[in-house]
Amino acid sequence: MLFWTAFSMALSLRLALARSSIERGSTASDPQGDLLFLLDSSASVSHYEFSRVREFVGQLVATMPFGPGALRASLVHVGSQPHTEFTFDQYSSGQAIQDAIRVAPQRMGDTNTGLALAYAKEQLFAEEAGARQGVPKVLVWVTDGGSSDPVGPPMQELKDLGVTIFIVSTGRGNLLELLAAASAPAEKHLHFVDVDDLPIIARELRGSITDAMQPQQLHASEVLSNGFRLSWPPLLTADSGYYVLELVPSGKLATTRRQQLPGNATSWTWTDLDPDTDYEVSLLPESNVHLLRPQHVRVRTLQEEAGPERIIISHARPRSLRVSWAPALGPDSTLGYHVQLGTLQGGSLERVEVPAGQNSTTIQGLTPCTTYLVTVTAAFRSGRQRALSAKACTASGERTRVPQSMRPEAGPREP
Repeated sequence: MLFWTAFSMALSLRLALARSSIERGSTASDPQGDLLFLLDSSASVSHYEFSRVREFVGQLVATMPFGPGALRASLVHVGSQPHTEFTFDQYSSGQAIQDAIRVAPQRMGDTNTGLALAYAKEQLFAEEAGARQGVPKVLVWVTDGGSSDPVGPPMQELKDLGVTIFIVSTGRGNLLELLAAASAPAEKHLHFVDVDDLPIIARELRGSITDAMQPQQLHASEVLSNGFRLSWPPLLTADSGYYVLELVPSGKLATTRRQQLPGNATSWTWTDLDPDTDYEVSLLPESNVHLLRPQHVRVRTLQEEAGPERIIISHARPRSLRVSWAPALGPDSTLGYHVQLGTLQGGSLERVEVPAGQNSTTIQGLTPCTTYLVTVTAAFRSGRQRALSAKACTASGERTRVPQSMRPEAGPREP
């Protein structure tokens, strides 16, 4: 009798938990986290472009699992001053979020993206904005490519806090600046697309966002050729234990590296690693309260990224010269080159974009008999860049051709 009573209670409890899970609309494998959309709502964006961006963001969220135990979304405008359209806890269904995006008005004003990013950092971690602790944080910045203030420092602060950054640029923008701002690798987190072609990337971007918001386990981000960042959920506290991280290169057990971290740690960055190498990483939570299972992940570093080793100046003419360079190592990870040229006295700069498959270009419109500083920068998919500079001098004069009518006619010489 006691056995059947216990069995009945256990079955009832299991059914209640299952019912609760169904009512919440989420399971342990559903993505969960706080998703912040940062939209350029300034006067640099036309009303038509802004309407197309709204449609795109609505398309992105259409099939995402929103709810108290799943994803939450917030929308912040970039303008003269940042403005919150809605907070994380304002809407709990995908349809309500879509409706709010559809009617969001354009704010106009200046494009103070750096100010908006600092504001977004506060929103992503503020309980009064509906943000939650211990869940993945993702920021999706949709921009026409320009900003009136610096975006680098506030964007780096966000990444240092473990926020995954996706950037969609509908304008020309500064490629190097956007590469540095997006999370690595750039091919997954940075998209350049015309505003009318935004739907083309919706499915891929939605999948990448969902991947970044899977239930938190040990995972790697900011993967480079010489290191990567590890993050994990808060399994311990400072008083309840500590973590041990183990790093083992593939097939090299003898070179295992270990790092002990306090119980309130949730991230660690490994550096000085070998390029193009598989690493087995283990997180061992040592709790003095209860037993916790280790977590494991395999990470492969990127190919080595080395910039141009030498620059060759040739075909130097009064108003042009040719710049060639040895291709960067890691060609599969090279996005392209930027050739920048300016006089030693300062002033305006010439800038040429060169595709990854080429290693030379001719620069026109120069001043005769002038010394220039030429800088070739290789931009990599990881968001990093390598540069090399050299001096070059144009020729001293232009060849002139005597017009045909002014040339002396052939004939006998006078005595």
